[in-house]
Amino acid sequence: MSSEATLSDYFLQHRQQLRQLAISIVRTADLADEIMQDAYLKLADGCCMRSVQKPLFYCCQVVRNLAMDHFRRHSTEASYRSFGLDVEQLERPCAVTPEKVLNERRVITAIEQALGRLPERTRRAFELYRLQDMTQRDIAAVLGCSATLVNFMIRDALDALQGCRDLLDD
Repeated sequence: MSSEATLSDYFLQHRQQLRQLAISIVRTADLADEIMQDAYLKLADGCCMRSVQKPLFYCCQVVRNLAMDHFRRHSTEASYRSFGLDVEQLERPCAVTPEKVLNERRVITAIEQALGRLPERTRRAFELYRLQDMTQRDIAAVLGCSATLVNFMIRDALDALQGCRDLLDD
């Protein structure tokens, strides 16, 4: 080879060996040929052979990397495929049904009624705890009572809402 030989020239000299490498990874000759074309284009755009110490190893690495990329991509795509399914025939789950809306309204009404039967300060403590994520110590400071009393008020509110849990399970 002349001193101006390129990697693509070296690639062409060892094409069969490189093709066998690609076939050993992707398992089919057609895919190996595609990989060989991609590798040739990559090497033809690349540098001359003088900057590469081991041109055969370099060409092998290019072919191997392309083959592995193709193999991984093909494996990932194959895991998402579903054969024999007509996508148009699949039943689409509807997130909002009239029954679900009615049940949610029933639960909200039950919660409002249960909280409405609580003393104002207990309801306020519960709302600060659950809706505003305040600590019991902070709630005690806002309501002007002890943190222990806040703990009991929250427990009372949770006990009052216990009947609403059955509605949620429906």
